[in-house]
Amino acid sequence: QVRLVESGGGLVQAGESLRLSCAASGRIFSIDVTGWYRQAPGKQRESVASITRGGSTGYVDSVKGRFTISRDNALNTVYLQMNSLKPEDTAVYFCNVMTPSRTYWGQGTQVTVSS
Repeated sequence: QVRLVESGGGLVQAGESLRLSCAASGRIFSIDVTGWYRQAPGKQRESVASITRGGSTGYVDSVKGRFTISRDNALNTVYLQMNSLKPEDTAVYFCNVMTPSRTYWGQGTQVTVSS
Protein backbone atom coordinates (compact mmCIF):
# COMPACT_ATOMS: atom_id res chain seq x y z
CA GLN A 1 0.00 0.00 0.00
CA VAL A 2 1.22 3.48 -0.92
CA ARG A 3 -0.36 6.64 0.43
CA LEU A 4 -0.05 9.97 -1.35
CA VAL A 5 -0.68 13.45 0.01
CA GLU A 6 -0.62 16.39 -2.38
CA SER A 7 -0.28 20.05 -1.54
CA GLY A 8 0.62 23.37 -3.10
CA GLY A 9 -2.31 24.19 -5.31
CA GLY A 10 -3.97 27.58 -5.34
CA LEU A 11 -5.09 30.61 -7.30
CA VAL A 12 -2.47 32.60 -9.18
CA GLN A 13 -2.33 35.06 -12.04
CA ALA A 14 -0.99 34.22 -15.46
CA GLY A 15 2.79 34.30 -15.51
CA GLU A 16 3.18 33.38 -11.86
CA SER A 17 4.52 30.16 -10.36
CA LEU A 18 3.39 27.37 -8.07
CA ARG A 19 5.08 24.31 -6.66
CA LEU A 20 3.07 21.17 -6.06
CA SER A 21 4.26 18.51 -3.63
CA CYS A 22 3.39 14.83 -3.43
CA ALA A 23 4.49 13.09 -0.25
CA ALA A 24 4.48 9.29 -0.37
CA SER A 25 4.39 6.86 2.51
CA GLY A 26 4.00 3.12 2.87
CA ARG A 27 5.61 0.71 0.43
CA ILE A 28 7.55 3.43 -1.31
CA PHE A 29 10.41 1.10 -2.22
CA SER A 30 8.07 -0.49 -4.76
CA ILE A 31 7.47 2.74 -6.72
CA ASP A 32 8.69 2.60 -10.31
CA VAL A 33 7.31 5.82 -11.74
CA THR A 34 5.83 8.94 -10.16
CA GLY A 35 3.83 11.32 -12.24
CA TRP A 36 1.58 14.32 -12.22
CA TYR A 37 -1.70 14.30 -14.12
CA ARG A 38 -4.29 17.01 -14.51
CA GLN A 39 -7.95 17.15 -15.35
CA ALA A 40 -9.71 20.31 -16.45
CA PRO A 41 -13.51 20.62 -16.37
CA GLY A 42 -15.06 18.71 -19.24
CA LYS A 43 -11.75 17.24 -20.34
CA GLN A 44 -10.02 13.91 -19.92
CA ARG A 45 -7.26 13.45 -17.42
CA GLU A 46 -3.86 13.90 -19.04
CA SER A 47 -0.32 13.12 -18.05
CA VAL A 48 1.72 16.24 -17.38
CA ALA A 49 5.09 15.01 -16.16
CA SER A 50 6.74 11.88 -14.85
CA ILE A 51 9.95 10.75 -13.20
CA THR A 52 11.24 7.20 -13.02
CA ARG A 53 13.08 5.51 -10.21
CA GLY A 54 16.23 6.07 -12.24
CA GLY A 55 15.55 9.78 -12.52
CA SER A 56 14.44 9.98 -16.13
CA THR A 57 11.81 12.63 -16.72
CA GLY A 58 9.14 13.24 -19.31
CA TYR A 59 6.73 16.06 -20.05
CA VAL A 60 3.71 16.74 -22.18
CA ASP A 61 4.58 19.19 -24.94
CA SER A 62 2.36 21.95 -23.57
CA VAL A 63 4.42 22.30 -20.38
CA LYS A 64 7.93 21.68 -21.66
CA GLY A 65 10.24 24.51 -20.64
CA ARG A 66 7.78 25.74 -18.00
CA PHE A 67 7.27 22.79 -15.61
CA THR A 68 9.93 20.75 -13.84
CA ILE A 69 9.40 17.50 -11.98
CA SER A 70 11.88 16.56 -9.28
CA ARG A 71 12.09 14.51 -6.15
CA ASP A 72 13.65 14.50 -2.72
CA ASN A 73 14.37 10.89 -1.84
CA ALA A 74 15.10 11.74 1.79
CA LEU A 75 11.61 13.20 2.16
CA ASN A 76 9.90 10.69 -0.18
CA THR A 77 8.42 13.66 -1.97
CA VAL A 78 8.03 14.52 -5.62
CA TYR A 79 7.59 18.12 -6.71
CA LEU A 80 6.15 19.82 -9.75
CA GLN A 81 7.54 23.31 -10.19
CA MET A 82 5.21 25.23 -12.48
CA ASN A 83 6.47 28.51 -13.93
CA SER A 84 4.94 30.92 -16.40
CA LEU A 85 1.50 29.56 -15.66
CA LYS A 86 -1.23 30.06 -18.21
CA PRO A 87 -5.03 30.04 -17.82
CA GLU A 88 -5.10 26.79 -19.77
CA ASP A 89 -3.09 25.16 -16.98
CA THR A 90 -6.15 25.47 -14.75
CA ALA A 91 -7.12 21.98 -13.58
CA VAL A 92 -7.12 19.58 -10.69
CA TYR A 93 -3.64 18.10 -10.46
CA PHE A 94 -3.21 14.51 -9.28
CA CYS A 95 -0.13 12.69 -8.13
CA ASN A 96 0.21 9.16 -9.46
CA VAL A 97 2.62 6.37 -8.64
CA MET A 98 3.07 3.08 -10.42
CA THR A 99 4.31 -0.08 -8.74
CA PRO A 100 4.65 -3.57 -10.23
CA SER A 101 1.28 -4.54 -8.75
CA ARG A 102 -0.90 -1.44 -9.09
CA THR A 103 -1.27 2.30 -9.58
CA TYR A 104 -2.06 4.76 -6.79
CA TRP A 105 -3.62 8.21 -7.00
CA GLY A 106 -3.60 11.17 -4.69
CA GLN A 107 -6.71 13.14 -3.82
CA GLY A 108 -5.92 16.00 -6.18
CA THR A 109 -5.13 19.67 -5.68
CA GLN A 110 -6.78 22.55 -7.52
CA VAL A 111 -4.69 24.93 -9.60
CA THR A 112 -6.46 27.99 -10.96
CA VAL A 113 -4.70 30.49 -13.19
CA SER A 114 -6.49 33.77 -13.86
CA SER A 115 -5.81 35.88 -16.93
